[in-house]
Amino acid sequence: MRYAIQVQYIGKNYAGSQIQFRNGEETETPTIQGELEKAISTLIFGDTENNNRRFKTVFSGRTDRGVNSTGQTVHFDTDKPIVASKFVYQLNEILPKDISVSNLRLVDDNFHAQKSAKCRHYRYVFINRKCKNAFDGDLMRIKFDINIERMQKALNYLLGEHDFSSFKSSGTLNPSTVCFIEKAECKKDGDKVTIDIKGNRFLYNMVRTIVGTLLEIEGHNFPAEHMKQVLDACDRCKAGQTVSPYGLTLIEVTY
Repeated sequence: MRYAIQVQYIGKNYAGSQIQFRNGEETETPTIQGELEKAISTLIFGDTENNNRRFKTVFSGRTDRGVNSTGQTVHFDTDKPIVASKFVYQLNEILPKDISVSNLRLVDDNFHAQKSAKCRHYRYVFINRKCKNAFDGDLMRIKFDINIERMQKALNYLLGEHDFSSFKSSGTLNPSTVCFIEKAECKKDGDKVTIDIKGNRFLYNMVRTIVGTLLEIEGHNFPAEHMKQVLDACDRCKAGQTVSPYGLTLIEVTY
């Protein structure tokens, strides 16, 4: 039987969502996947300290160190029937305080958390203010004034299907660089700026580099068309910096 579950987490204390390996061996670096698999194995098999059996999970996609999630989808297989409400409650009691689960459901054996996904929604939030505030937390603070209308015009150039090579990190393993973006919107509420981007897939560090390019446009007072020039160049050197992971959240994955 295959089950899918929603996972929420604050990524600050983890080296990303995926288990880390060195020389073919799993490292002790804390990850979301490592904590989740350990907790599920404890519920299914009992004490895992002296038990080599361990559940394997499949995530809808990778998130980097410091990135949060409110809607990461994960699937796993087991031949043991699960009572959803009881399992979710017990799992949340075992998991660290900055990881939680919800919405456990039985899915078809053909369902795949990553390959079956049709759309992913990311949100980036930063502060636009000269002075710091103790409650800003880890959010990035931009001191210069931004033009939200120009930012939106720049984002509009990303809509549709394009080669996003300019926004991919050198660590991208998948050679395919074509993505379809169905939504790219920004808004400002007080001194908080929110950027929402939805697409069928995202390259490694793509959202953070898009935000970095937006801030380069604003910081240098470039026209919004600069975003199109960067996009068409298919050259990472033309884009802005990859901004801090703090403030980036995987909001939802739809199927």
